[in-house]
Amino acid sequence: MKKDFNKYFENTTLDYDINRGIVEKLLLDTLKYDFYGACVDGYHIPLAWDYLEGSGIQVVTVCGFPLGTSGTNSKCAEAFEAIKDGAEEIDAMMNVAAIKDRKFDYIASEVTALADICHSEGVKLKMILETAYLTDDEIVRLCEIGISKNVDFIRDSSGFSRIGATPRTVKLIKDTVGDNCQVKAAGKIWTLAQANELIEAGADIIGTDAAMEIMEEYIATKKED
Repeated sequence: MKKDFNKYFENTTLDYDINRGIVEKLLLDTLKYDFYGACVDGYHIPLAWDYLEGSGIQVVTVCGFPLGTSGTNSKCAEAFEAIKDGAEEIDAMMNVAAIKDRKFDYIASEVTALADICHSEGVKLKMILETAYLTDDEIVRLCEIGISKNVDFIRDSSGFSRIGATPRTVKLIKDTVGDNCQVKAAGKIWTLAQANELIEAGADIIGTDAAMEIMEEYIATKKED
């Protein structure tokens, strides 16, 4: 999906050592460049909503993050609270342990519950697959579950694993989901070259804490042209 370059980015801060000042700067940068969204932890959703309400920029948060091993009821409660606080998109971490046990019915049931909560409130749902620990067959199976449950995005990484987004994995996901849902690439994306490779591979959205730097690199490149 070709669009204005700034609209590929979710400006993200999900580190441990953040505070209000860091998040406020992220939100101001998000407004400055009119990014697609800002992804913050649950604690900072009300702050993000205060800054972004009415801007058309999405307030995004995570649930079950970063391991995905909390129970379905806990994830649903977390998603419900996030939506109540102003989240417009939920990135939900899938349970790698359940996937490795081949409990795909469990994953499908969990995604159904989360999708019901999100979609009943007009909120988008992303499935986060920790692809660094998954086989291609597992990735495809999870994408097929996501399609069957009408998720809005498949996301390839939490950003906390040993490997972040790769063009190969993004392409595998995109080839599997086609036009049935969108693809979010996230994790260890720091340069314009990386962003362009991921977009070319099929990423519709890029989640990164380097969105501002990438955007400035893009603008400088355009000026040189």
